Amino acid sequence: MQKLLQSLEFLKQKLDFDAKTAIVLGSGLNDIADKYFDKKAEINYKDIPNFPIPTVSDHKGKLIAGYLNSVPCYILQGRVHYYEGNTSLQAVIPIRLMHMLGVKNLILTNASGGISFLPGEIMLIRDHILFNVPSPLLGENYQNFGTRFPDMTYMYDAEFREIAKNAALSQNIQLKEGVYLQCSGPQFETPAEIKMFKLWGADAVGMSTAIETIAARHCNMKVLGLSFIANFAAGISKDIITSGDVNKTVGNILDKAGIMLKQIVKAIG
Repeated sequence: MQKLLQSLEFLKQKLDFDAKTAIVLGSGLNDIADKYFDKKAEINYKDIPNFPIPTVSDHKGKLIAGYLNSVPCYILQGRVHYYEGNTSLQAVIPIRLMHMLGVKNLILTNASGGISFLPGEIMLIRDHILFNVPSPLLGENYQNFGTRFPDMTYMYDAEFREIAKNAALSQNIQLKEGVYLQCSGPQFETPAEIKMFKLWGADAVGMSTAIETIAARHCNMKVLGLSFIANFAAGISKDIITSGDVNKTVGNILDKAGIMLKQIVKAIG
């Protein structure tokens, strides 16, 4: 907790900004911040005391304060992952700091492998499954975050999901809805694993987001999850999966994502 308080004090001094909404930009989506965001302040993660640093090249590692469609927001330009050698607790430090800064609404985005959906489609996350990744709530519980045993029945806010559907409809963007499954990574899943996940009810699979949602809901933040289908999950097609192809596919729908996020943030804000 002491390290979090040090980070918080640094951010308060550097940002001098108030926002109730934060957005985490996942793989291939970092450029939304540069293209659609009216920036007022920008801090590299590496300059924030005790803040986890991404090691994946397409996660820029910047915290930005400013306006999206005239609504004050924080944007986390890239995230850290469990597979980078972080604990689940370390991976959700940014989420807890957003809560400590006064954020009430969290929009999480990611790139994922499609089990039920096609590359290029956008999936609104209705629920999630956490697989082979420890809970970020392990260890000592701090009551100023939330209760020791938080309920996880309503993970992804129903009102926010309706807002997202309406935003997509207004922009003639097709938005699917489904269940997201987080694996540890960094290897992509095997065809046998994907068959198992499909039986479990998963519609898309990735390596982030679920633990962030758990941490956010523990803090009583409202969460919206958007998963951008970047590739077929293993075994759905005969193609070999590469990270380059993932980023290329998501990059092709970057403008759709930016336009939709502007509408969503305006409605929430």
